[in-house]
Amino acid sequence: MKKVVGKRRGEILIKCALAAAVGLLLIMLVQSFLENPAEVNAAEPEITLYSKDNKVPVYQAGKEETWILEVTNHTEQDILGARIFPEMGNSSEEWPFVTDYQDYGQTIDLPAGQTVETAFSFTQREDVKTGRYTIAFSVNAEGETMAHQKFYVNTTAKEESRPADVAAEQRTAPTYTDAGGFSNGDAIYSGGAGSGGTGAESGSSIPRVIVTGFDTDPAEVRAGDDFTLTIHLKNTSSRTRVSNMLFDLQAPSEGTEETQAPAFLPVSGSSSVFLDGIGAGQTADISLQLNTRADLLQKPYSMNLTMKYEDGNAQQIEAESLISVPVRQDARFEFSEFELSPESIAVGDEANVMTNLYNLGRTRLYNVKAVFEGPAVETEEVFVGNVESGASAAIDAMLEGKRATKGPEKVTMKLMYEDESGNVSETTKELKLEVTEAEEDLAAAVPTEEETGAGFPVIPVLIAAVILAGVVTGILLIRRKKSHTMDAEEALLDELERSSEDEP
Repeated sequence: MKKVVGKRRGEILIKCALAAAVGLLLIMLVQSFLENPAEVNAAEPEITLYSKDNKVPVYQAGKEETWILEVTNHTEQDILGARIFPEMGNSSEEWPFVTDYQDYGQTIDLPAGQTVETAFSFTQREDVKTGRYTIAFSVNAEGETMAHQKFYVNTTAKEESRPADVAAEQRTAPTYTDAGGFSNGDAIYSGGAGSGGTGAESGSSIPRVIVTGFDTDPAEVRAGDDFTLTIHLKNTSSRTRVSNMLFDLQAPSEGTEETQAPAFLPVSGSSSVFLDGIGAGQTADISLQLNTRADLLQKPYSMNLTMKYEDGNAQQIEAESLISVPVRQDARFEFSEFELSPESIAVGDEANVMTNLYNLGRTRLYNVKAVFEGPAVETEEVFVGNVESGASAAIDAMLEGKRATKGPEKVTMKLMYEDESGNVSETTKELKLEVTEAEEDLAAAVPTEEETGAGFPVIPVLIAAVILAGVVTGILLIRRKKSHTMDAEEALLDELERSSEDEP
């Protein structure tokens, strides 16, 4: 019986030990999962491959572009001799680039925990259309593929070819814009000669002289000033010299019916320029000194340049071009007198200041802003906005005193504005304002020695005088009381004495 009981007791102990071991193992597994969840769920890749800045490269037909890839080693060990290469596919539909090499792979070393950039240069084939392709890259190391990533690339189809004469005309004849520029017209033979004309070149080719650009001196033309206009010319014909060239520059008329006049007038009095000739494919310059009317608005003004010249057979050709010159007007404005109310304030109080801005110029003032500054006031900023030519705008600000002054002190108003190009200019105007101490400070102030005279202690003396007066009054009252008491006693003694004398 004892043996059976002992046997059962041993089995129970063994089962308890096994249960404890299993429980401990489960606890260790749970703890490992909590500390390293990523290892339980999924292993982190050892190598990753990305396009730099996550950009999709864009290629154009026949042009070579560089594509940079970033390879990152996430392990704690250096990986030497890793090989990165694109998968070129089996057909041209999978590979949009020119195939210059059998293999575009590169061998790189990847230090532990670092990123290495690798550059690949590809040239798009000219027959590739505009679209999107998928290019795959792989990274092999130690005999196995450690990374595989697909990327997008965008391709651009080749532009359609254009006739050489059309392309040349588009390059040399830019469109006129409001900011200033030039444009060229067609050249024709005088009298309508052209194709098959006696003086014309074979076919319909006419030697063209065009304006390729212009310069002004000074670079910025201002209303009312003189400037020199230099025009750059080119003979576009590759085989014909042009000669006996006469140029005439006509400016547009501006102003009312009573004041109609050209916007630009030649300083010399003549708007014509003669040039001996320009060789085939050669260039030349002509110059004119012009005066700008002072009342012009700020905008570009177009001038018509007519050209008359002869080809190699002395046939006369006519052409014309437009030249647009921007004119700038200086900003011109005035302020009314400052209205200040009140003219003196205490610290912490405010004064209202008003003035009017009159735009006397011929240009708009953009984003006008007034800033009031001074050592005795808080900085105040007022936005006015745009002020049209010939208009006025009110500037109204509240100035708060921050420091007491010794009499009226200077406050500066800085006015800032922009022109049509966004260039900022500024001007200043001054006013004066007096700031005094705050009233509560004056009421709480204790009189100083200077105010009471030679440091005499007024308040203590007054207190002592009151106390002394009270003491004196008390003494006098006591003495009077004692005097009355003594008089009563003396009267009683006298009465007693008289009574004793009357007794027998």
